[in-house]
Amino acid sequence: MTQYWFAASTEEFPPSQMLEQARLAEVCGFDGLGASDHFAPWWPEGQASQAWVFLGALGQVTSLPLGTGVTPVIHHYHPGHIAQAWTSLAELYPGRVWLGVGSGEALNEVPLGLDWPEPAEMLDRFDKGLEAITRLWDGETVTMDGGWFRLKNAKLYTRAAERPRLYVSAFGPKAAKIAAKYADGLWTLGDPEKAPKIIEAYRAAGGGGEIILQSGFHLAEDEAGAIAATKKWKATQLPESYLRDFHDPAEMLAKADAEVSDEEFAKQGFIVGADAAEHVERIREIEGLGATIVCLQLIGDLDPMGSIERYGSDVLPALRQGRQPPRFQVPADARR
Repeated sequence: MTQYWFAASTEEFPPSQMLEQARLAEVCGFDGLGASDHFAPWWPEGQASQAWVFLGALGQVTSLPLGTGVTPVIHHYHPGHIAQAWTSLAELYPGRVWLGVGSGEALNEVPLGLDWPEPAEMLDRFDKGLEAITRLWDGETVTMDGGWFRLKNAKLYTRAAERPRLYVSAFGPKAAKIAAKYADGLWTLGDPEKAPKIIEAYRAAGGGGEIILQSGFHLAEDEAGAIAATKKWKATQLPESYLRDFHDPAEMLAKADAEVSDEEFAKQGFIVGADAAEHVERIREIEGLGATIVCLQLIGDLDPMGSIERYGSDVLPALRQGRQPPRFQVPADARR
C-alpha cells in the first residue's frame, strides 16, 4: 500500500511551528514525517532553520519514521559530517530514520561562499559524496580524495545497530543511475511528464526499493486565499533554480512570478486549493506514476494546521478507502 509522508518546510516556518505541524500530522494519519533542508528560502521574507536540529527534537515527540527531503551532499555539508549525524539519529531512533539526499541548489551553496559547478562536475561530486557516506556507514575506515572533500583514516566511532535508509533525489536519467548505485529508493517530483523517464532510468540501472514522489500541498477553505498564501513558492518550479547559479531570493521570486501563472503553479506544479476531492484525484495521479511513497510538503501560511486537519478528515481516509471525500468544511470548533 502507498504510504503518505508529511514534510515540514524549513523555508517557511520556524522549527517550533514545524514541530507542532508534524505532531498534528501524525495524529491525522500520515505515515512518515520529514523536513526540507535549506540554508536559504525561495523568497526574501522566508525562514531557514537547521533541519538536523529539528529532526532531533521531532524524534522525541513522535513515533513515525523521519528524515530529510532532501539534504544537499555536494557542497556545504562534508559527507563525513552527514554520515555521522545520521548514524547518530539512527542510534537515537532505531528503525525510524531515513536520509534523503540531493545535489542541492545554488540558493543553498553560494551564500556560503561556494562556487556553483557545471552539471557534469556536480554529478561527479554527488557520486563521490554518496560513496563516502555509504562506506562510513558500512564501518570502513576511509581514506579518499573526493576532489571537493577529503577523508583520512576516517571512521564512525558511534554507529547505530541498523544503518539509516538512503533515498537519493534525481531530476534526470544520469542522477537516477547514481541513485541506483547507492540508494534504498529514488526520490523525485510527482511530475507526470518527467517522473516516468527518471523512474525507468533508475530501474534500468538496477535500482530497487521505494519510489518517492513529492509535491507541495495546501488545502484551505478558500480557493483564492490558498493560492495567495502559497504562490511565493513559484521559484521551486523554475528549472534554472536547480541547474545554474541562480541564488538571489528576490530575483528568483520576481522571475517566477513573471513566468509561472497562478493556475500552473497551483494545479500543475503543486496541489493547492479548497476542494479536497481535487487533492485526492491529484495524489492518485501521482500514485499512478509508480509511487510507493507520496511525500506531501506543507506550504502556505493560511491556517496550516487547518490544512493538515482536512487531510486527516477528508483526504487520507479517501485515498486509503478508494472513495471520494465528503465535500464539507471542517468546523472551526473541531480544530485541536
